[in-house]
Amino acid sequence: MNIEFIESKLGEIIAELEKEVMEALSDQSLDKKQTNLRIKPLTSTKKILTNALESIKMVERVSKEEMEG
Repeated sequence: MNIEFIESKLGEIIAELEKEVMEALSDQSLDKKQTNLRIKPLTSTKKILTNALESIKMVERVSKEEMEG
């Protein structure tokens, strides 16, 4: 499994999510509630992707340890 490739692609997705968050924050036509409603799914998605990447790394590490042991 190519962890670096996966990490790179997830990094690209996270960068796009962060860009969308910044756009929502800078949109002066939205009130606080609307802004929060737009940002919440983006931040949740970022957290899910970050956790998924950590899980993938852990599985890879455990797999390598089992192969060595």
